[in-house]
Amino acid sequence: PSSRPVAVPPNFDAAGNVTVMGRVELPVHLWWSEPSRSFDMESVRDRKRVCELVLSEGDESDVLHYVRFEDLRAWWTELFLPRHVREAWEMAYPQLTNRH
Repeated sequence: PSSRPVAVPPNFDAAGNVTVMGRVELPVHLWWSEPSRSFDMESVRDRKRVCELVLSEGDESDVLHYVRFEDLRAWWTELFLPRHVREAWEMAYPQLTNRH
């Protein structure tokens, strides 16, 4: 819930982070609710879901491993995120809300 800290890596937009591609299985600390923790990172739908899970449940290393900043920028308004997560990211990266 909202009392848990939100992992927002500093300089994430310029990090040039390397992210996984292909089929991945998320660790239990990121996704424990369904029988399958497998996601196809080539699928936009699956990548969006992974973004939502990682931003809500992950730590900084998870964010750097699974999430691309350009994806966040493209999908920001479409992602289903808890309010405190969205606010923390928007405070750190106001360019997420700037669609120009």
